[in-house]
Amino acid sequence: MEKTMQPLQYSCNNRKIEMPHIPLLSVALVLFLFLASPASSCKEEDSSSLLGFLDGLFRVSGLSTSWQKDTNCCLWEGIICNVDGTVTNISLVSMGLEGHISPSLGNLTGLLKLNLSGNSLSGGLPRELLLSSSITVLDVSFNKLNGEFHELQSTPDSAMKVMNISSNLFTGYFPSTTLESMRNLAALNMSNNSFTGEIPSTICVDKPLFAVLDLSYNQFHGRIPPELGNCSSLAVIKAGQNQLSGTLPAELFNVTSLEHISFPNNHLQGTLAPEHVGKLGDLIILDLGWNRLNGKIPNSIGQLKRLEELHLDNNNMSGELPPALSNCLNLTTITLNDNNFQGDLSHVNFSTLSNLKFLDCRSNKFTGTVPESIYSCSNLIALRLSYNNLHGQLSSGINNLKSLRFLALSHNNFTNITNALQILSKSRTLTLLAIGGNFKHETMPDYDKFYGFENLMCLAINQCSLYGNLPNWLAKLKNLRGLLLDNNKLSGPIPTWINSLDHLFYLDISNNNLTGDIPTTLMEMPALMSTHSDLIILKFPIYLAPFLQYRATSGLPKMLNLGNNKFTGVIPPKVGELQALVTFNLSFNNLHGEIPQSIGSLTNLQVLDLSYNSLTGAIPSALERLHFLSKFNISSNDLEGAVPTGGQFSTFPDSSFSGNPKLCSPTLMHHCASADAAPVSTISTGQYIDKVIFAMAFGMFFGVGVLYDQMVLYRYINFG
Repeated sequence: MEKTMQPLQYSCNNRKIEMPHIPLLSVALVLFLFLASPASSCKEEDSSSLLGFLDGLFRVSGLSTSWQKDTNCCLWEGIICNVDGTVTNISLVSMGLEGHISPSLGNLTGLLKLNLSGNSLSGGLPRELLLSSSITVLDVSFNKLNGEFHELQSTPDSAMKVMNISSNLFTGYFPSTTLESMRNLAALNMSNNSFTGEIPSTICVDKPLFAVLDLSYNQFHGRIPPELGNCSSLAVIKAGQNQLSGTLPAELFNVTSLEHISFPNNHLQGTLAPEHVGKLGDLIILDLGWNRLNGKIPNSIGQLKRLEELHLDNNNMSGELPPALSNCLNLTTITLNDNNFQGDLSHVNFSTLSNLKFLDCRSNKFTGTVPESIYSCSNLIALRLSYNNLHGQLSSGINNLKSLRFLALSHNNFTNITNALQILSKSRTLTLLAIGGNFKHETMPDYDKFYGFENLMCLAINQCSLYGNLPNWLAKLKNLRGLLLDNNKLSGPIPTWINSLDHLFYLDISNNNLTGDIPTTLMEMPALMSTHSDLIILKFPIYLAPFLQYRATSGLPKMLNLGNNKFTGVIPPKVGELQALVTFNLSFNNLHGEIPQSIGSLTNLQVLDLSYNSLTGAIPSALERLHFLSKFNISSNDLEGAVPTGGQFSTFPDSSFSGNPKLCSPTLMHHCASADAAPVSTISTGQYIDKVIFAMAFGMFFGVGVLYDQMVLYRYINFG
């Protein structure tokens, strides 16, 4: 009797899975055949086609070492053959390839999968690949392919199932005939290109397997075709960031297989009809943000039992939130910000939404107090209720939110800041707290002993008209990166402990009544002396007006804003040590003396405002070295001499220098005499550098701590 192996047992979720009996002799035979037989030798015509592809490249990374003529192409890097030596799979992902895709790949009659994504390939996509009767998966995403697609009549037996041409430079219309003949197509991703025209109405014709359509980030316009309702198997449709208009067609809601609907950033209008919404029982994601929708959220939303994400932000929707929203037990994300919703939030029983992580109701017309049921959402990471008409005092129940990292309650009518800070300081998870625009005319609390906020990175208590001094408990917030206390009535000097906040790089204490000299310790802030800063990823963007987005606090400008106070004395010469400084504002103070030459060493500086002081002397020629400087204002001082002409100075308007009657230049009222003429700049044109565009981080929130906020910078930053 032949010996057999004993059955193997694996435990999975306390359930034993038994593997079948396998004869030992059979195992040995398979291993022998596998080890003894050489790899299949590829066909000569396949080898020639692959070498033709190689010839079309001018940067081949390591392929030239592997892809050698007169060697078995089945052993080449990225190549897989079947037992007959036919090339069936080409996978050359992120290989650094540059050049054109050769039509010779279309001669590979057995090729099933072709993946060239993540390279720098250019030129057009060969029609031979689209006409292939064997290729089932084609992925050329994330390249530099360009040009237009021409009308192609593919073979009737086209095998194409998955086509990904996203993140390229394609333009023009996508020919409908090319799609019509791909009857086996299941997934099409055309996102992040420059396709124009209307969405082809024939996209679903004779495609019983068609399940995924992604047209996002293009230039499609017109209406969403009602014919999409013929896609009986459609699960995902994404067409955000286009120019689509009209309403959501009723036919689309007949596709009950839909799990993901995403049309953000278009021009869609109309309402969410109750009889339509309730049909989509399998829907997981509904994203209609940044459109022109109006009306209410229908109570039928409660029938979407699988719904996880609801994005209706930045529309014109109104009415109260439907109580049935609490029936969507799987919700993780609700973004309703920037609409006209009203009423009491307590109409929704949030305690049933145990999976909720993000709740954003910013900029609406909600009234009442913060519902206690929200504090039952133990997984809540981000809560934003800013810019509403909420009132009352903060409840200690908020400390039940053990995962809360972002809290924005700005610009409501909350009272008792002392109570609020005592409650919130107990949170061990908060990284961003925005409570400005509340607590009107109260006093900034200070404490002899203070513990808490140990992980806080950004704090905004601005626009409250608070009295008092800069509180000493701030010195204990050792993880602080951003501090906004602007537009209050704080008085007294800047405390000397300010340089003990090693990570602080964004400080706005403008529009207060602060006095005294600018301390030299402010010129010794470590995060402003170093161009390096910790990266903090945001789940949602912050906005710097008009519409410049950032997703990381390190993308915010490294800033000192001390404007509109009562500071006296001189500008400390040590300011030149703040090498990372991008924005420096000392306007509307009582400073005197000269502008330090050391400011010329702040080579990252983009904004410098010293207006409305009593500064004297000449404009330092060293400022010509500030090649990134885009906004400059020294108006209303007592400066004298010639305005420099080198560097960025020729780009600044005369208003930047007005109110200094002793200044002279060819464009000002006071022209320079020949002896006073500004010296010719010795800085060559070749030294000019383009202005820096701050980096954007598009990552998610896990791994580095979460900040989740959207700030609007009008003149300065509006946090929350």
